[in-house]
This record gives sequence, structure tokens and C-alpha cells, in this order.
Amino acid sequence: MSCPKCLLSLIENFKALPGIGEKTAERLAFAMIDFSEEKLDDFSKSVVDIKKKIRKCSLCGHITESELCDICRDKKRKRGVICVVEDSKSVILFEKNDVFDGKYHVLEGLISPYDGINPEDINIEKLLERIKTENIQEIIIALKPTLEGETTTLYILEFLKETNISVSKMAQGIPIGADIDYLDALTLEAAFVERKKIS
Repeated sequence: MSCPKCLLSLIENFKALPGIGEKTAERLAFAMIDFSEEKLDDFSKSVVDIKKKIRKCSLCGHITESELCDICRDKKRKRGVICVVEDSKSVILFEKNDVFDGKYHVLEGLISPYDGINPEDINIEKLLERIKTENIQEIIIALKPTLEGETTTLYILEFLKETNISVSKMAQGIPIGADIDYLDALTLEAAFVERKKIS
């Protein structure tokens, strides 16, 4: 492609994003040429801020700019229920669709021996600490219905079998192999309401 090096560099950087191919990267890069200097400054600042300011909540593992995320700081939320999710995208999805009013715990991955991901590689130990120190009555497991999701669920269940904590997982409306990120609000709500007790 015969164009300035800075534009080529921007196109390559856009291509590093998931789901962005050559054509889309070019379209985005050329669109930015017409941005005002103020808009470009704002855009670049937001990109830099993500790296500088975003951190993990010290309690639940969700993304935040503070020591604790907004959800963990919210005193109005149910304290006895923890919803266990794979990543922060799931938290944002559930919050956007207003289907859960308790607390969360972000695992930051799923157990997958095939990929070399073991229990100690994800945020399970912190969950077990919370169970010991917080007055938890129910754990809702909201993981992908995949082999990795089920393996992780069974691992968590093994640790909870000697406790009085009720364990449930999202139910109907979620097809096997589905990605939680792409479920609609009604399906998500039904999955929470009709969750099945598994322990």
C-alpha cells in the first residue's frame, strides 16, 4: 500500500484488535484523518488511560480505577450471594441488562489442562478466601457451558461440598457451547431466575 508510514502503523495497530481485518482497519485509520486535533487527543488519552488507570478490584477481580470496584463498594447490593464469572465482560453484560443485584467474583479464565491453564492460574484462591471470610449463602456459577466451564464448575463444587453454601448455575436458554457475551437480556434474565441448584 502506497501511503504514509504513520497511517500504515495505525492500520497495523487496529488489526491487532479482535475481529478487525485489513479492510476495517483501513476504514478506521482513514476515518481518523478527518478527526479534529481535540478529538484525536481525547482518543489517544483514553487509550493511554486504559493501560495507566485500569486495575483489578482487590476483592472480586473486576476492572476498576480504584482499590475496590463500584459493585464491591455498593452497600445496597445483596452481600450473601456471589455470581462467579469468567471475565469482566460478563460482569458488564449482566449489569447492563440488570439481571443480578448481588456481588461478583471474576475468575480471569477457566481451567483448561489442554491449554496448560490450571486452578492456580486463575482467580479461584481469592474466591475461597471470600467464602471463608464473608457471610456467603449462595454461589451462582455463570460460566460458559463448555468443557472448560464445566471443569471449573466441578473444581469449585469440590471445595464447597463440606460447606452449607447453596450452589446454583444459570439454567434454561443457554445452548451448549454458547458464548455468554452474545446472549440477549431476556435469555440472561431467564437463566438467572431459573438457575438450578447443584450443591
